[in-house]
Amino acid sequence: MVIKNGLINNAVDREAFVADIKIENGKIKEIGKELSAALGEEVIDASGKYIYPGFVEAHCHIAISGRAGQGKNASDVNEHTDPLTPHMRAIDAVDPYDRNLEKARAAGVTTVCTGPGSSNAIGGTFIAMKTVGRCVDDMAIKTDVAMKCAFGENVRNRYASKNVSTRMAIAALIRDILTKAKRYKNAIDAADGDESKFPSFDAKLHALLPVMRGEIPLKAHAHQANDIFTAIRIAKEFGVKMTIEHVTEGHLIADELKEAGLPLAIGPTLCNGAKYELKNKTWETPVALSKAGCHVCIVTDSPVISQDNLPICAAYAIKAGMDPFEALKAITIYAAEHIGVEDRVGSIEVGKDADIIITDGSPFEISTIVEKVLIDGKVVS
Repeated sequence: MVIKNGLINNAVDREAFVADIKIENGKIKEIGKELSAALGEEVIDASGKYIYPGFVEAHCHIAISGRAGQGKNASDVNEHTDPLTPHMRAIDAVDPYDRNLEKARAAGVTTVCTGPGSSNAIGGTFIAMKTVGRCVDDMAIKTDVAMKCAFGENVRNRYASKNVSTRMAIAALIRDILTKAKRYKNAIDAADGDESKFPSFDAKLHALLPVMRGEIPLKAHAHQANDIFTAIRIAKEFGVKMTIEHVTEGHLIADELKEAGLPLAIGPTLCNGAKYELKNKTWETPVALSKAGCHVCIVTDSPVISQDNLPICAAYAIKAGMDPFEALKAITIYAAEHIGVEDRVGSIEVGKDADIIITDGSPFEISTIVEKVLIDGKVVS
């Protein structure tokens, strides 16, 4: 396929430019002027149209929170039998036939990172996947992106009757299992491949090995400033990688978050402040953190905000004062970097997956129509 004469906003260069895109075997093969199509190749005339990389959602629960219209009883987001469930994997719950995925890709959202909710102190692993397909194994970009952990009132409210009623208790639970996981890892390392010397298998501790080895980060749910600092403190104590999700009070501690240097996922903001720890929720958060030089992406936390509203969330950030180019990157390349899949998605560059959207205007205008969506070089919407 060759896409001709579109105005390319590649999420790399600040200024858009008119060029052609040649696609081969689902990848972007070439970007340039007057590229020719081989005999039999499809040609899309994008003259007068805008071209963007497929949007990337860095934190949501789409396709595991129940099919559209089924209600909470169909949700597989939280395993409520135990506050510590690192051995849970989102890939085992994803429903490709959730119609919310269809809505997402029609709006240009081509990659989502979905996984467990925030009821548990440790919830399990997230998956990064495309928004089209019949089998999650084929949709997956990366099956285990990060290990969810959570701070604040959700854990406390869920397990108050099971001896977890304070923020101190949540932090203590996380420290306890990370300490055990560190010892479990050390014992395996000391065995030097001799399985007879391995410690007794423990599914929870085994699931935490990629975290302890620095292969994946902890994905920390934290709204309040004190919870954000607790998450950072624990990451430093154990020498593990971490991303912070939601960051509702991030604008109050922008300098400290810049110094910490952790990737930040801001949102959901296009919704009511339904609980106490959201009382300082504002569109100023992504603006302040972006201006401070933090690594910022914008998220919907779908289905808290419908996934198709991801570009509208970025538009509200622009309205509040965020640089439009930074807002575009916040739902494309920065989001891809946040979940560790920037080598494949998030920008229009040679060698990357041909996840491309064609519009009749800026995606930050509510009246803009997404005319075509390509995932892996195939038109899917």
